[in-house]
Amino acid sequence: MPIYAPVTSKFSAMSRVVLVTGANRGIGAAIAQAFASQGDVVIAGHRSAERPSGMPSELKNVQIDVKDSTSVDAAFDLIEKEWGTVEVLVANAGITKDNLMLRMSNEDFRDVVSTNLEGAFYCAKRASKGMLKLKKGRIIFIGSVVGSIGSAGQVNYAATKAGLVGMARSIARELGSRSITANVIAPGFVETEMTGDLTSDRRAEILNAVALNRFASVDEIGGVAVFLASPAAAYITGAIIPVDGGLGMGH
Repeated sequence: MPIYAPVTSKFSAMSRVVLVTGANRGIGAAIAQAFASQGDVVIAGHRSAERPSGMPSELKNVQIDVKDSTSVDAAFDLIEKEWGTVEVLVANAGITKDNLMLRMSNEDFRDVVSTNLEGAFYCAKRASKGMLKLKKGRIIFIGSVVGSIGSAGQVNYAATKAGLVGMARSIARELGSRSITANVIAPGFVETEMTGDLTSDRRAEILNAVALNRFASVDEIGGVAVFLASPAAAYITGAIIPVDGGLGMGH
């Protein structure tokens, strides 16, 4: 059973409009389903032209290419027309193009920055317009432990995840007076298709550095996202919430 159910009334949603980008699989899909289980109207953002196969029927969906501001604007226009103003944004869409710095192409660096950092900015900027009218809202960025501790072969990815912290804290200061919060969830290693490709030696090396000696489940990330959007987290903003089993403690 997912860890986010059942929940107490203090954490329960009241049928808000929630947009989760990159929600076609993995962490994004789990976050979208976690919000749907609370009774929210959840729109799953995806880059593909067609609705991803296997997407649960309770989720609405919208095509959105986060690195294209025109696509972001069009997606928000559609959401507002069909379902209402986005009150909770979970900016999860992201890519990796790993390589050692001296072997990393300029194009691979730019692509990751464009998707992970610029894309989060475009979505947060557009979402904030509606939130300002509502005089409330939650912006949640999905960062990573590597944004704080670094990772060999991920100069581009780590830079974008560190950048999300500065972005969230700046937004928190700009919009806090309107009851809009901005926070970053920083997962460690999570059981997904990506980590499933790790060699047994690399997996053992990682687990040796994780205090809880296991990878997170996607539902554990979803549960934290639900909390940050709940009334119980109304006074939390500009924060980094580590969900890394102790991998990055002290950072």
